[in-house]
Order: sequence, then C-alpha cells, then structure tokens
Amino acid sequence: MSQVPPPPAQPYPGAPTPGVGPVPTPPGPPAPPRRSWFARHKVLTVLGAVVALLVVIGIASGGSDDTAAPVADAPATAPDTAADEGAAPAEQPAAEEPAPAEPPAEAVAGIGTPVRDGKFEFTVTSVEPGATRVGNDLIGKDAQGQYVLVHLTVANIGTEAQYFSDGSQKAFDAQGREFSADSSAGVYLEGNDTLLNQINPGNTVTGTVVFDVPADATLTRLELHDSLFSGGVEVALG
Repeated sequence: MSQVPPPPAQPYPGAPTPGVGPVPTPPGPPAPPRRSWFARHKVLTVLGAVVALLVVIGIASGGSDDTAAPVADAPATAPDTAADEGAAPAEQPAAEEPAPAEPPAEAVAGIGTPVRDGKFEFTVTSVEPGATRVGNDLIGKDAQGQYVLVHLTVANIGTEAQYFSDGSQKAFDAQGREFSADSSAGVYLEGNDTLLNQINPGNTVTGTVVFDVPADATLTRLELHDSLFSGGVEVALG
C-alpha cells in the first residue's frame, strides 16, 4: 500500500492549511507600550513640581513673622468751611415753654375776717381756751378736759329766715382731730344766742360756741356752716 503524505507544516500557529481557503495576512509586530502622561510631558511635570515647592516655602515663611507693619492713620479730613459758610444755619430746637404755674392756694381767713357759707356771714371775734367750768358756782358744768370758747357774730345775708345751730359747727386741733360743739355747756353762758336761733334776713346775732377738748389740745381752725349739710367755710385760729 502506498502511504499518504502528511499535510504541509503551518508557517505560524493558526495559519490555514496550504491549498485550503484564502491565505490570510500574517499579524504585524506588537504595538509598543503607551507611556504615562508625566512621561510624555516631562517639561510640564518639572514646572508643576517647582511651583508646588515654591508655594510650600512661601506658606512656611509667611507663618514665622507674626508682627504686621503698622498702618499709618489716615489724616483727618479738614471741615469744609467754605461749604459751611454758604449753607443755611441749622434750625435751633424750639425752647420748651415753662409749665404753667399752679394757682396760689386760697388764703384761709383768720380771726376778725368775715367769711360766708350759704345764707350766713360769720366773723370770729375772739377765742378763749383753758376754761374748766361754765356758768357759776351754783349752776354750771365742768369740762371733761378744757373748754374753748369761740366768740363770733352771725349775720343772715340771704332773703329768707335761717336757723343757726352751734351743733353744725366743727373745730380741729394740730393733730387733725375733729371736735363738735357742746350745746349743753353753751346754755350756761348768759346772753348766748348761738344755740338754736332763727335769724331773719339782714339781722345779726352775737354768741359763743363752746368746745370741750383735751387739756393739752390746741385748736387750729374752725369749720363754720349755715346748716348741717352745707359745704362750710374755714377760719384759721393760729
């Protein structure tokens, strides 16, 4: 038997068998390895390293000097006198008006000065303190403290008759205490017309109002009324 000759050897691995199909182009030599960006830009890399080094040196040297150079004060700007001379003067604030003065307190009438309340005009003629008894040795009344005798005249200045009563009158001492008249003591005073007396218009009566006050009290003022519920008028005794 005749032997079959072996197929021809392939010129390189993967090459097609001769005589079978198209002959492919053999692969070229392998591409050289790609260099890095720094290898391809050596100049820029060197410059970047130098700049980074200078920045680090500048930061280190700047932190060592803590004393900053003093800044000279700016010269004060001179006032523009020329502009001020031509400008209108500043408006001055209006002066505050003084507060209105309070009206003076009305003076209180004293002994001997006529005062009026309602239909009556009163005139206190004198004040007699320190009495311990009114009346006489047989008929009279002793004071609890001391009697103060207020002598006065009462004139009716109205157009109708009006009753005057010593019980409507009041007295005050230096401590502000209020005292009422002692009508029961007033009856022992001879000729006293100020207990309860009706006075016609134009007529005047004279009498005494008696106050029983402590022995150490000093009356300072009276409050006289033409009736029990009138406003009253003051008379100073000091």
